[in-house]
Amino acid sequence: MDRGTFVKILGLVPISLALESKDVMPRPKKIRRKNSLKLSLSQWALHRAIFGNSKENYDLWKSTLYKDPDRLWQGSLHPLEFPAKAKELGFDTVEYVNSLIFGRAEDQKFLNELNLRCDDNGIKNQLVMVDEEGFIGHPDKKERDKAIENHKRWMEAAQILACPYLRVNAFSIGPAEEQMILAAEGLRKLAEMGLEYGLKILVENHGGMSSNADWLVETIVLADHQNLGTVVDLDNFTFSEDFIWGDGQIFNRYIGVQKLLPFAHSISAKTHAFDIQGYETTIDYKRMMSLITQSEFNDYICVEYEGYDKTEEEGILATKGLIEQTYWDNEHEKTK
Repeated sequence: MDRGTFVKILGLVPISLALESKDVMPRPKKIRRKNSLKLSLSQWALHRAIFGNSKENYDLWKSTLYKDPDRLWQGSLHPLEFPAKAKELGFDTVEYVNSLIFGRAEDQKFLNELNLRCDDNGIKNQLVMVDEEGFIGHPDKKERDKAIENHKRWMEAAQILACPYLRVNAFSIGPAEEQMILAAEGLRKLAEMGLEYGLKILVENHGGMSSNADWLVETIVLADHQNLGTVVDLDNFTFSEDFIWGDGQIFNRYIGVQKLLPFAHSISAKTHAFDIQGYETTIDYKRMMSLITQSEFNDYICVEYEGYDKTEEEGILATKGLIEQTYWDNEHEKTK
């Protein structure tokens, strides 16, 4: 079945088909304020402190996640202690990862307690990242509908936590063209649902075809909904139709960030390792911050250390310092 037929069957408006070039992208109008660096802390940056060793066996971890997720909290940091830890590390805004509070989306007592802890520490909640809830672009309609319905509980949780954003994945199965159409359908449905909860839906370059910036841009354009945006991960640009993590083709990360920034409401500033001068060894942060400061982006840059050469807390502080240094260096260069 060709792409045009798929579009007709799914009832989508084939806006992306009108794009003659992948370089043609709509640019949302934003007002950029000077000197507006805003940093948040990703809960995932402390996932080892929360999970302990429970994620070492992924299959067992995933099985436990669905059956008894609290058993996965085997580390020294309870999820409810995250706001206080964020304050201790110098942050006033946080982003949550649903797998770290799985099973608590409908637990109002837990969410209210989390809100109280945030209030006590002067912490603002910004975003909930949703994983492990199915593929919103699954070729099986039942699976697709189930995945979309699964996201609803996290919309309700995000609303209770007063988060303006919900981060989702544009995952699918099959040829890239068909994945695009199915993922666009799912994204548009989530965007409609998000309006009911006062949430903007953000899709991240996060594996599979979504790590191909051209594919993701065209998918967003095809979905054609003003309530959609992106979380731009500075590191996730290895893509594959077969959804194999860490294996596949590489999309140039700097070109990818530049293409995704016009849709961005959040940036995931990921780090893995640092050289003796404090620079990330695989990502040119000077170049990344130049792209960001030259764009109209004016939202939060989220700190997420995933390395092993430092403790999580050391890595968080090193990442925070690197962003601050390279961001303000770029702002200074602009004013010369």
